[in-house]
Amino acid sequence: MRKFRAFFYNKFYIELILASVLFVIAIGTNSMINIIIYLLYFIIMLEIVRAVMSFLREKRVQIRILIDAFIILTLRELIVNVVKINEIKIDSIETLFGSTPNYHILIFSGVLLFLFLLRWLAFVTSPDKYNTKN
Repeated sequence: MRKFRAFFYNKFYIELILASVLFVIAIGTNSMINIIIYLLYFIIMLEIVRAVMSFLREKRVQIRILIDAFIILTLRELIVNVVKINEIKIDSIETLFGSTPNYHILIFSGVLLFLFLLRWLAFVTSPDKYNTKN
C-alpha cells in the first residue's frame, strides 16, 4: 500500500496516466481535435474561476490571469480555423488568400502576438513582483 501511495504522491504520474487515457480515447474515437477543443474550453473556465476567486480573495483584478484566459481562447479559435483550412482545397495563391479562414488565422496570429506582449508587460509591471523582493 505504501508503494501505491508513493506512486500517486508525485502528481506527474497522475497527469501522465490521464493524458495517456485521453489520447487513447481520442485515437479510438477519431476525435482528437474535438477533445483538444473541449479541453481548451475547460481550461478557459478554470482561468475565469481563478480570476474571480482571486478578485474575491484579494479585492483586485489580476490582469495576468485574464490575459491567460484570452490567450487560451485565441489558441482555441486558431485551432478551429486551422481545421477549417484543412478542408479547403488550395489550387493557387488566389485561393490561398481568398478564403476567410486564412484571414482569420492571420488575425488570430496577430492577436496572439499582442496578447503575449500584454502578458509580458503584465509580468514586468506586476505589483506582486515588487512585494516578493522585500
